[in-house]
Amino acid sequence: MKQIIRAFILFVLYMGLVLYGFVYLNNHLNYKGRDVVFYNDLLRKAEADYIDGVKKETIERNYDCRIVFSKELVDEELTELYANTAFVLDFAPNGEYLGKIAWTPELENFESIKDKFFGAAIYMWTLIFIGVALFAYYLYSSLIKPVNELVGFSKKLAKGNLDEPLPIHKHNLFGTFVEAFDLMREELKASKQREMEAEIARKEIIAQLSHDIKTPLAVIKATCEVLDLKLKRRMGDFSIDSSEREDLWDAVEKVEVVSKKADTVSSIMSNVMHATMDELDHIEVNVKEENSQVVEKLFENLEDYGKVIIENHIPSCLIYLDKLRMEQVIDNVVGNSYKYAGTDIKISFSETGPVSLENGKKARFVRVVIKDFGPGVSEDDLPLICEKYYRGKNSSEQNGYGLGLYLVRLYMTKMLGGMEVYNDNGFSVELLLRKV
Repeated sequence: MKQIIRAFILFVLYMGLVLYGFVYLNNHLNYKGRDVVFYNDLLRKAEADYIDGVKKETIERNYDCRIVFSKELVDEELTELYANTAFVLDFAPNGEYLGKIAWTPELENFESIKDKFFGAAIYMWTLIFIGVALFAYYLYSSLIKPVNELVGFSKKLAKGNLDEPLPIHKHNLFGTFVEAFDLMREELKASKQREMEAEIARKEIIAQLSHDIKTPLAVIKATCEVLDLKLKRRMGDFSIDSSEREDLWDAVEKVEVVSKKADTVSSIMSNVMHATMDELDHIEVNVKEENSQVVEKLFENLEDYGKVIIENHIPSCLIYLDKLRMEQVIDNVVGNSYKYAGTDIKISFSETGPVSLENGKKARFVRVVIKDFGPGVSEDDLPLICEKYYRGKNSSEQNGYGLGLYLVRLYMTKMLGGMEVYNDNGFSVELLLRKV
């Protein structure tokens, strides 16, 4: 509404300027009429010069007039002068009528008026041109440009690009609308992020359930094998009658059906779990430059895992990090130590020297060591402990599905860092966070 009022005020001011131009031109194009005294004075001077013997041509040139020596009432030259609205007087030196003397001021006034009119037309054309140009610019900046930006922005939204904000110009007609449109983009982005997080959580739950279902299936399979062996051994006893033997044979067939169905379910769950984990390999990690203090604060919030001892403060610097994924990494590692060791968990921080990367360049890292004081991991399990689905020998009494340390390694790699695991009077996980 403010833009419309401003445009109306500018339009009124501009039209007032144009009206002033019309009034100014009207006041300076007045016709002053003929000065009879002036022309009578010129007549006397011309007659005096003629008496003194000055030639006709010289008199005409000196007084800007025309002298017609004719006493006829109808003369072609005089007729032409009258047609051009000439001011005609009798030319009679010493009282002797010789003809007519004429001036044509109207022609001169006409030429002057024509020149002034042309100048006024140029002036008005310039004003109109400037007005149209300004109005066109106003239309472009207030209507066309915002609409084009909205069209381009809509195309980006259609392609799924929700990160680029829409330029907001609060002083044009679409300012409020564009701001609301950009708020919609931010809400769509937040909604999409929530959807992605929910989808990842869903896949993780599916993978966990799929893996956990395989454990009782393995028990069922083993039980079927034991039952099959016992039933067949009983059938080998010649002392049983045919009726019992038939019942035993029927039981063997049922055990085989159960075993085959268990194999089928196990195969299906393996397919589901592998398909889900293949998608988990493509989990998005948004790496940003973060202050290293963020990592220390994440450890300070782990009261639920018992006594977490932070030995020293983390070196203050900028690191490459995805805060959400780092929180998951810490939860997985500390959660494992709490579940399998049940001891205090010690956290220490340090910096590395220059480390050579695969591309030949060098980088520095912040080292985070998470150490428990439990029995550690067997030397046979240690090289495989970070593999997908792998569970160590000491995990049989604990729930799990062999994905925790696998995801830790995946996230750390995608955050441009790395991890190592080793035994050191307990189990230790060393996380490397790349410095900016």
